[in-house]
Amino acid sequence: MASNIHRLTDRQIKNATKPLSDGGNLWVYPQGKALNWILRYTLQGRAREMGLGAYPAVSLVSARKAAAGYREILKSGVDPIDYRDTQAQADALKAAGVPTFTQVAARFIRAHRRGWSNAKHARQWVATLKTYARPVIGTKPVDQVHTDDVLKVLQPIWTTKTETAKRVQGRVENILDFAAAHKWRDQSNPARWRGHLDKLLPRPSRVATVAHHPAMDYQDVPGFMVELEGKQGVSALALRFLILTACRTGEVVGAEWSEFDLEQAVWTVPAERMKAKREHRVPLSNAALAILAALPRVDGNPYAFIGARYRRPISTMAMLQQMRGMGYGVGGDRGDAVPHGFRSAFRDWSGEVSSFPRDVCEMALAHVIENKVEAAYRRGDLFTKRAAMMDAWADWCGRGTGAEVVQLHEVAEARRG
Repeated sequence: MASNIHRLTDRQIKNATKPLSDGGNLWVYPQGKALNWILRYTLQGRAREMGLGAYPAVSLVSARKAAAGYREILKSGVDPIDYRDTQAQADALKAAGVPTFTQVAARFIRAHRRGWSNAKHARQWVATLKTYARPVIGTKPVDQVHTDDVLKVLQPIWTTKTETAKRVQGRVENILDFAAAHKWRDQSNPARWRGHLDKLLPRPSRVATVAHHPAMDYQDVPGFMVELEGKQGVSALALRFLILTACRTGEVVGAEWSEFDLEQAVWTVPAERMKAKREHRVPLSNAALAILAALPRVDGNPYAFIGARYRRPISTMAMLQQMRGMGYGVGGDRGDAVPHGFRSAFRDWSGEVSSFPRDVCEMALAHVIENKVEAAYRRGDLFTKRAAMMDAWADWCGRGTGAEVVQLHEVAEARRG
């Protein structure tokens, strides 16, 4: 590496008439009478250029030192431009005095939102802090936020909105840690759960009331499938596929053709698209494979369930809208059932009709094993047993729909031909 950097001399820079590389992505660019230092780099496939000042105000030695520092930052996956902007804002806040909790929260979100999985997550951060934390501690200097303040935020919702309250607690904890790292407060964190708030508040698992998604009775699923088979469009096919695989809406909507091995009848959902952030292999029944074979394909669109927008899948609301059009959904004439509720129908069918063990069903639903000892001993994913289970579930869902399955297979054969 040493032979590839520090190539330039002051004389070469002063006489530069075209861009010159010093190595290590550091360049000097003549622009009129100015000689500007530029750090060029690529992050997440995007080429960026970062100005480091003009020569000779920024000397060759100083430019090299700055470039080396930013290269280290880049290695950690952080955008050097964002890092510099964040530091500048921190310096401005420091000069203006200790920032408020809301100011620090805004800076934390700006610094981390690029690393979050989606825009919805960022919106949830903003919404929960705005609703619950800002009215209580928003205007307080961040070094003046104490345990009593945190409890005032959490206690009103701890037993009524437990899941939301736990998220708020974690977000406040992260923001206060962020403030401590910037020397705006001491290292003690009044929002820390372990060893602090866990002594003052009941465990979430003991007070949380689980809100289940409205589900259709498993005995009504076969009839619903018959009706659904008469519907046209990708949304109807996606909903049938969701029911047959017992997967979540987001997993189906985001499914890409590259995730499917149709010969082996397996769909591998990557970890980044799973709720538990662990890869999930889904065995595909013949009925599920037939649906995939019947799907239209568009060149350049990687998604299985293509939407109206270019290179995009169907909307996450598409399957719910399909059900609403059939009289279902919250307040629907025919019942409150929603797409996610079919996972509950699958679970009920497994327990009341099938003879498959509970852990096979839990694996099929990609549920996290709560018992840490059991999780440590379980190494496999019970794929073979799950494949038999999904075939049995498809048989249940397809009661009285044999003609349609044959029709889909005919479509599949025609496509292969």
